[in-house]
Amino acid sequence: MIEPALYLLPVTLGDTPLERVLPPYNHDVIVEIRHFIVENIRSARRFLKKVDPSIDIDSLTFFELNQHTDRHHIDTYLEPLLKQHKAIGVISEAGCPAVADPGADVVAIAQRKGLKVVPLVGPSSMILSVMASGLNGQSFAFNGYLPIEDNQRMNRIKQLEARAYADDQTQLFIETPYRNAKMMQALLSALRPQTRICVASNITCPDEQIKTHTVAEWKQLLKGMSEEQMQKLIPRVPSIFLFCK
Repeated sequence: MIEPALYLLPVTLGDTPLERVLPPYNHDVIVEIRHFIVENIRSARRFLKKVDPSIDIDSLTFFELNQHTDRHHIDTYLEPLLKQHKAIGVISEAGCPAVADPGADVVAIAQRKGLKVVPLVGPSSMILSVMASGLNGQSFAFNGYLPIEDNQRMNRIKQLEARAYADDQTQLFIETPYRNAKMMQALLSALRPQTRICVASNITCPDEQIKTHTVAEWKQLLKGMSEEQMQKLIPRVPSIFLFCK
């Protein structure tokens, strides 16, 4: 039997097989939990069935925590743990919960209330991209989404590049997949020729692609490419963008 705690349960990135990225211990924990705080109920149910088809999904309790959730109600999600000493699991849409994820809000409440929080091992696209990029892994910052408006985005990129050079710090961010190519064009326009850019796409999936080049090298690679050819290097799939000096 697992002890009463708030368990942070990583999920696969894309359709990656469970055995490739999640240890067997995660299965043993998940099958004992009956209360879950999830970013999306439908995808969480699908993930749990993937973990173990014998799980009786209809017997489980789900609390949804995403951008639409009233933050004043989040603390009530912890009542099964607080009042009944029942384990609760937190499930994100992809990767590790509470990292660039709404789950951080309920973890903060659990810490304030002195509840035990147990993070389980699983894939984090941010950490994996830093590992494979060849950029500085001693100091890095995740910046979420950059502004959509062109001038604001260009200004933000230049601000992050200044930080990258001043602090020797790798800058990470994400983009909506269908705008990946446009983001890359903005980076190539705003950054210095010697700045290194890494694009890490579909990490842990069969079509995983992680490439690092200087701005000058990227421009040479993409020169004269059709849109179809460019999508092979900058695909419309979940990606992490990184750059550093």
